[in-house]
Amino acid sequence: MIPKYNGKLLLNRIILASLALFAGTIQAQKSDSLKDKTSFQVAAPWRPEYDIRSDIAIVYGIDKNFEQRVQSYRERGYTIQFMTGIAWGEYQDYFTGKFDGKTHYEDGQVDKNGDVIWHGKDVPYVVPSAAYLTYIKSLIKRAIDAGVTAIYLEEPEYWARAGYSESFKKEWQQYYGSPWIPQHTSPEATYLSSKLKYQLYFNALKDVFAYAKEYSESKGTRVKCYVPTHSLLNYSSWRIVSPEASLAVLPGMDGYIAQVWTGTAREPNYFNGVKKERVFENAFLEYGSMLSMTAPTGRKIWFLTDPIEDWPRTWDDYKRNYQATFTAQLMYPGVNNYEVMPWPNRIYLGKFKLENNSTPQPMSPAYATQVQVMINSLNQMPASSTTVSGSKGIGVLLANSMMFQRFPTHNNYEDPQLSNFYGMVLPLLKRGIPVETVHIENLGFKQSLENTKVLIMSYANMKPLAPEAHQQLAAWVKKGGVLIYYGRDNDPFQQVKEWWNTNGNQYSAPSVHLFEQMNILPSEGKTQYPFGKGEVYIIRQDPKELIMQPGQDEALLQLVRQAYEQKARAGRLEMKNSFYVERGPYIIAAVMDESVNNQPLQLNGSFIDLFDPTLPVINKKEVQPGQQAYLYNLRHIKDKNRPVMLAAASRVYNETTRKRTWSFLTKSPSGTNNVMRVLLPAKPVQVSVLKDSKPWAVESSWDQASHTCLLKFINDCDGLQVSISW
Repeated sequence: MIPKYNGKLLLNRIILASLALFAGTIQAQKSDSLKDKTSFQVAAPWRPEYDIRSDIAIVYGIDKNFEQRVQSYRERGYTIQFMTGIAWGEYQDYFTGKFDGKTHYEDGQVDKNGDVIWHGKDVPYVVPSAAYLTYIKSLIKRAIDAGVTAIYLEEPEYWARAGYSESFKKEWQQYYGSPWIPQHTSPEATYLSSKLKYQLYFNALKDVFAYAKEYSESKGTRVKCYVPTHSLLNYSSWRIVSPEASLAVLPGMDGYIAQVWTGTAREPNYFNGVKKERVFENAFLEYGSMLSMTAPTGRKIWFLTDPIEDWPRTWDDYKRNYQATFTAQLMYPGVNNYEVMPWPNRIYLGKFKLENNSTPQPMSPAYATQVQVMINSLNQMPASSTTVSGSKGIGVLLANSMMFQRFPTHNNYEDPQLSNFYGMVLPLLKRGIPVETVHIENLGFKQSLENTKVLIMSYANMKPLAPEAHQQLAAWVKKGGVLIYYGRDNDPFQQVKEWWNTNGNQYSAPSVHLFEQMNILPSEGKTQYPFGKGEVYIIRQDPKELIMQPGQDEALLQLVRQAYEQKARAGRLEMKNSFYVERGPYIIAAVMDESVNNQPLQLNGSFIDLFDPTLPVINKKEVQPGQQAYLYNLRHIKDKNRPVMLAAASRVYNETTRKRTWSFLTKSPSGTNNVMRVLLPAKPVQVSVLKDSKPWAVESSWDQASHTCLLKFINDCDGLQVSISW
């Protein structure tokens, strides 16, 4: 039996109706204040060993010691905010009945075998029932009473393999007005199950955020509300359903944290017939997809990286992949807000193996110094209108419904490792084309396609949630856009009961409706169709076929070149093996393997190498394939007659200059090695470091060519007073 469709089903109508509320120009993101630029999340109380000195401490989770944990960071000068999971957490008091006198084990997500899906010991993934949301609101109230300035409800996650609990069956009956259907029985049941999961967490966040705004205002303030979430690409790969792009127009929603790190970016994908990890490339796409969700709406976005990851690996692995993800996030110059790390106690106090030593080791002093140099540079990282090198204006269309088709498999149709998406992007990205992603949910904003010349799409791995998207695409093509459509349109989800084949519509596939908007009736053997000032290419091939076997992407490259150069008249399509961007004095570069050649990128000038914990001054940097570089460009400095802090493994406060003496206070985790390089008008004649007016050991050396002084000393979280005279 097919459920009856009604107004409640069409979440997309809500989204489309809300778009006009947030229209505006896309601008480089600006911080609300200087104390709202960098953050970290932490469940442990403050300790000097991991006092990393970002602007914001996001205190995680509510327990009996919550207020004391909040106060421990407030006393150290941090802005205090609050984070907890919306789909899971240490909520045993809710499930055992201590909260309201009733047990709530029925709210756990359950798979086909009747097994609860656990996040951790006694921590199930949750079906967000009304009772559960009442419990979450009690946590929000306590956090607001403690004086936090923002609420983060992280990871609204519903597993695609779940959907068999009694709680979910009740939600199905209420939402669709018909009895529950096991999702494994048909493509349609799978699609509808995931669509309900998507709706449940949209509604949950809407409800809780409305409460947070109302309650905080009753106390004379107004907290901000954010959703820390994995990217649409990662959730689709990992077979998790989440509201994703729809949250960008959710009332009460102030923005996202883009949870991208080694753990998400290392998910293997196919390219040229080889399945393997491609961490930089994947991170670049993940950050880009998160940005494309929010940029047209004007909502705030924070980019996250992690010097380690959840899965135990080696310190060498962590360092290599941290550099890759860190570089990828900096390739988006319009973003300059960062969660610099989660769980600093896990990083600074944790022990992991080395590649040549099986005995767990603490974080090395050198890696701690490097991490601190990197995260402190983010406090100074400017938003910029500069763009990453390469041919601009090529995009790939995404939709939230990518998550709806991932599990289970039907009619033997497979999409291994999300290859129907990666088949459209990796052939371009690997050749140095900074391909962008465009969310179909945001097409109502004119900015979404404003700078796009060529758009590639497929309905092999996703479906449109509303017909309006096709009208918007047709209008863009008519004005001169070039659309490339890949797909055989024979996957089992083409026939699910949706808007294109219900309520009087009888389209055999959603693409038929799309092409109709442009007066196109595809015919066998023909691939090119003009419409208005634009052009449409229809290729009857699923994108996964371009990458799962070696040497199959050449036709795509030639087609994109023709579309870009001849039809869109966007200039020459440049193919290379690197990406490069400048942000103020910072130079960020990455060279890819599996590309047009194996040549390194040669950078000449005068630089500080920010990936080297010794902060050397170098005149040349050679970046090999598979590597990245992060440099401070000394030639960017215009006024060399005043002292400047260029790079440091600590945060600097209270800078003052009197005549020929420069002084400042510096703080960082106690016991770590500080290395800082400073620009001075002349060689220093005296360098002193004091703790409570007592001398503190320091080493210094002068580099005449760059007019910089290198200082080395042990950090202290309470602060050291540094004075340099010349």
